[in-house]
Amino acid sequence: MKIAVYGSGGVGGYFGGRVARAGHEVAFIARGAHLQAMRQQGLAVESIKGDFTITSPFVTDDPTEIGPVDAVLVCVKNWQVPEVARAMKPLIGPETCVVSLLNGVEAPDLLGEILGKERVLGGVAKIFSFIERPGLIRHIGHEPTLMLGELDGAPSRRLDALATMLTDAGITIELPDSILLEIWRKFLFITGWGGLGAISRAPIGILREEPGTRAIIDACLHETVAVAAAVGIVFPQDIISRTWEFTQALEPSGTSSLQRDITAGRPSEIDAWNGAVVRLGRRYGVATPTHQLITDALLPLERRARGELVF
Repeated sequence: MKIAVYGSGGVGGYFGGRVARAGHEVAFIARGAHLQAMRQQGLAVESIKGDFTITSPFVTDDPTEIGPVDAVLVCVKNWQVPEVARAMKPLIGPETCVVSLLNGVEAPDLLGEILGKERVLGGVAKIFSFIERPGLIRHIGHEPTLMLGELDGAPSRRLDALATMLTDAGITIELPDSILLEIWRKFLFITGWGGLGAISRAPIGILREEPGTRAIIDACLHETVAVAAAVGIVFPQDIISRTWEFTQALEPSGTSSLQRDITAGRPSEIDAWNGAVVRLGRRYGVATPTHQLITDALLPLERRARGELVF
């Protein structure tokens, strides 16, 4: 299979690098200093699973240089999805599938509105990784795993073919009965503490132990579960306790990508995380005061990062 990785950061750079290392044809789409470093020095990955370097990756910022592929792994930020979906049309052939690996619940629908819902597969990336510096991806936690599925839960040849190729590259693949449930399961986890971490600047080890921040996380979890139920997502009855078990097992120094972006003064995914809980809650008549407070508290920093406020 020939794949394109749209967004070559912590998720796309790691998984795309593993596929390229296995000898498959991979085209990376990157930008800025990361693009230039990959062109000049290759793509380096420092990982708890073993370091490696792709010395001469095919990398570009122009999808027209790639042409149609079998699959596109979409690994950008949520606010980039509409622009990226339009820009990737040169990658789309008659049988191309588009795999959403974003953190959030709205991206598959956004991709489907522009490219056709029938093209879109749902995905969840389980990994803690990020760009350490241009050209270098650092993987610091979690067994690198991709969960994949058709949005309607049906089996398909394209899903099997993609899963086989990724498995051959040494990536752990899971094919759950409902990928939508798994997307929401991760959404529940990240919205529980991601925005709170951005406000407090504290790592997860502090957030889960301090009584006040622990109570805020718990309120976020209950609000997101209520919104999910209104949307039609049926979580297991013990989903909140399971989420806490997973949270307790995390490396204490861990931070979310949202927290790292806001701390660095970059645009973040607050609108697609806590903001999405608020938006969906409003649509379905579910109160989300804790998520509303977190979203409102971070909005000035978000607007400053986007050049809309100066202070």
